Amino acid sequence: MNVMTDTTDNAPVLDLLARITADSMAASTLDPQSLMLVRVAALVAVDAPPVSYALNLEAASDVGLDVEAIRGVLTAITPIVGTARIAAATGNIFRALSAELDLEELEIADLEDELEDDDDDS
Repeated sequence: MNVMTDTTDNAPVLDLLARITADSMAASTLDPQSLMLVRVAALVAVDAPPVSYALNLEAASDVGLDVEAIRGVLTAITPIVGTARIAAATGNIFRALSAELDLEELEIADLEDELEDDDDDS
């Protein structure tokens, strides 16, 4: 299972969080999809910041969960946590996904710059 286990020297805290997530998945008796659904519900319950959603949504995607599954969790827990908490979670999920898209765009731009530099050197 590839749950963000690659490490970099540039983000030691994120690397630690990724290892904790991977260790949690390995130690749990739940199947990976159920575990990630429970984790998303817990993130909502504790009013987690966007970075927490980013890490866990990436892991959820790695185990095959899609938007519908996450939406299903949010719908299921709304009567327990309340609509305000769901609205906050939805905003944090949106911010997490937007930040990831921004990072991907930066990585693509950096790669394009490197390719152009290589072409100029040729």
